This record gives sequence, structure tokens and C-alpha cells, in this order.
Amino acid sequence: MKELAIRFVIGGLAVCAFSAISDVFKPKTFAGLFGAAPSIALASLALTILLDSKEVAAVEARSMIIGAAAFFVYASVLSYLLLRFKLPALSVGFSALLLWLGMALGLWRALLAS
Repeated sequence: MKELAIRFVIGGLAVCAFSAISDVFKPKTFAGLFGAAPSIALASLALTILLDSKEVAAVEARSMIIGAAAFFVYASVLSYLLLRFKLPALSVGFSALLLWLGMALGLWRALLAS
């Protein structure tokens, strides 16, 4: 329970810091993006290093990078399909989740094979 509370505090402080930094830059629409994902990832990695080991944190960091790359492909394909063909967002979004899952698992498998 103590670890969970520490994660919340560190994550909250990191979100506030990233949000304050992102307010300086334009466009302001990126404030939410910079305020959430990087700060939570950094808080999680910091706690993993402190509580587990650097090796476990390295695996966690690689997993985050793979997930982000797969999400980029998902978001790109989803945006293209929605803007180009005017398809329903809900069905395309759920269908594209399979693409994200396939990309993430494929990248992870490729990383393990090398």
C-alpha cells in the first residue's frame, strides 16, 4: 500500500511539472499529452529502480518504448481512416486496437529474437 501511495505522489508531482513546462510551449493542446504519459512513465521507472533493480527497469522501459511505437502506428492508421473515409469512430477505433496489439506483440517478439 505504501508503494502505491508513493507512486501516486511521485506521479502527481511529475504530472504537475510536465504540465507547467508544457504551458510554456505552443500549441497548448499538447499540454495534456506532455502532462500525462511521460510523467507516469518516469515515476514508474524511478520506483522500479528504487524498489527492484535496474535490469527490471530496463525491461519496463523497453516495453514502454514498444508500446509507444505500436500506439503511434495505431493512431496514424486510425487518423487516416477516420479523416480519409469518414468511417464511424467507435468501430474503427476498436478494430484498430487489434492492430496496436499485433504491432506491440510483434515488436516485442522481434526484440526477444534478436
